[in-house]
Amino acid sequence: MTPLPPPTADLSADEARRIALRAQGLLGAPDRRAGVRGVLRHLGAVQLDTISVLARSHELVPYARLGAVGRTTVEAAYWTQSHAFEYWSHAACVLPIEEWPHFAFRRRAYRSRPQWYHDLPDGAYDAVIKQLRAEGPLTATELGGAKNGGEWWDWSESKVAVERALMYGEVVCTERRGWKRVYDLAERAVPDHLLHDELDDMECLRRLVRLAGQALGVGTRADIADYHRLKGEQFDAVVADSGLVPVRVQGWDKPAWADPEALASVPRGRHRTTLLSPFDSLIWERARTERIFGFTHRLEAYVPKQKRIHGYFAMPLLAGGQLVGRVDPARDGRTLVARQVSLASAKAVAPMAQALREAAEWVGCDAVRIERVDRPELGAALSSALTRLG
Repeated sequence: MTPLPPPTADLSADEARRIALRAQGLLGAPDRRAGVRGVLRHLGAVQLDTISVLARSHELVPYARLGAVGRTTVEAAYWTQSHAFEYWSHAACVLPIEEWPHFAFRRRAYRSRPQWYHDLPDGAYDAVIKQLRAEGPLTATELGGAKNGGEWWDWSESKVAVERALMYGEVVCTERRGWKRVYDLAERAVPDHLLHDELDDMECLRRLVRLAGQALGVGTRADIADYHRLKGEQFDAVVADSGLVPVRVQGWDKPAWADPEALASVPRGRHRTTLLSPFDSLIWERARTERIFGFTHRLEAYVPKQKRIHGYFAMPLLAGGQLVGRVDPARDGRTLVARQVSLASAKAVAPMAQALREAAEWVGCDAVRIERVDRPELGAALSSALTRLG
C-alpha cells in the first residue's frame, strides 16, 4: 500500500462539523438566486426515494437549505430544459446534467456486465429503442406495461429493456410523472456537447472524488467513496490527483481529506433550523453521522412496526448546527401529525416547534397535532411553543 502523505492541517471535531455543515449548504446564507438548481449543483447528487410522507426526499433536500420553495418549482428545476438526469450514484439520484460525461465509467461497467437479474429476450431492447425514437418520451406503462402481473420485481420485457438502456446510457429519465419514470433517448435529452463517453475511468473517478470532497467538506476514505458509491480502491487510485488534501481530525480514528477551499476560511453564518430527510446527503451515511454529530439514526420504514423506536420515517431535527431530535410525521387532511417526537433536551423544544410549523405551512397544512413525545415532561412545553407560533 502506498504510504499516506502527512496531513496538511489539524482540525478539531467542532471545526470538522462546521466545515461539513457549510459544505452541505446548511451553515451560512443560502444562495437563493441559484435556487434549487444551485442546491443540486452544490451537492452534486440528490437522492430519490419512493417514500412520501411529508414530501418526497428530493423535495425535502432543497427545502432544508432554501426554506419554503414551491414543490412544483422543485420539480421544474430538476427536469426542465435538460438541467439534470437521473442515474445511479449514491443510490438512484438526480444529478446535474454537466456530470453526464463523468458517469461514463459506470455506463461502461454496466455494458460489460456478464449477468443480470432479469433475462432480456432477443429483440426486446431494440423494440423499446425503436418505439422511443418514433413516439418520443414514454413511461414504462406506455412502452407496453411495467409488470407481468406478479410481485413488484416481476418486470415486463419492455420494462427490463428500458431499464437496461437507462443503465447503458442510451436512454435517460427526463422526469417523474406520478412517480413513474419518463424515458427518452439520450441523443435527444442530453446536450450534444455532453453526450459522449470519451473520458477514461481515471478521469471520471478523479472528478467524482473531488466533487464528493467538495460536497462533504471533509471526510474519510469511506465517506468520500460512498458519496457516489465508489469502491475504496477506486478512491485510492485517484485521491492524490483529485485536488483534495489530507487532514487530521480530532477524535476520528481514520485519515481524512478535505476540500482546500473549505479550509481557506472559518465557517461562519446562520445555522438552518429544519427537519431533514433520512436520505439527505448530510446524514445518509450512518457512521459519518454518528462520528460528526454523535447522533445515531436509522431509517425504520423497513423495520417491523413493533420494533420501531422512533417511527416509520423519522426526520432528524437540525438546529444550531447539531442534531437535537427527530419527528415521525404524517398528514391528516390539513393537519401535520407528529406521530412521535424525540427531543434530546428541553433546549430542543423551541427549534422543534419552529421546524414543525414551517414544515406544515410548506406542505399546505394549517395545524400541527402532537401525538406522542418521548419525554412526556416536555410535551406541554412543545404544545405551548407551537401555539405561540400560530
